[in-house]
Amino acid sequence: MIPSIASLLNGELKLAEQPTLTWGLNLQEGDNRVRGQADNLQAMRQAVYKIINTERYNYLIYSYNYGIELADLFGQPVSYVCPEIERRICEALMQDRRIIGVSGFEFDLSRKGIVHVKFEVQTIFGELTAEREVNF
Repeated sequence: MIPSIASLLNGELKLAEQPTLTWGLNLQEGDNRVRGQADNLQAMRQAVYKIINTERYNYLIYSYNYGIELADLFGQPVSYVCPEIERRICEALMQDRRIIGVSGFEFDLSRKGIVHVKFEVQTIFGELTAEREVNF
């Protein structure tokens, strides 16, 4: 049955939360093959991985709210790159309603032309650590 406009205006429509159960990726091995299922914190680990490793606007399958913009940082000075990476990671991850916050950024500049960033992600299922390397 389709709800009437009057019932929608009166707030009678209730939204249901979707489960986080998804197909499990083998992220430790780096091959990204499906290996069973993942739920809760493991599903969030995968979601964070996918978001920060998907260049925004490059794939028609994803909405414009999904992914991160890092390609334009190539050739920029490190004084610009580090704070911009932090801002862009926060912006990209906070699109997911299950993510509460992103903090604890650590930058490693020991390899020329590469910024290795490590950070903490607070989710409704708990906290996890994530990392990413960015060429600049």
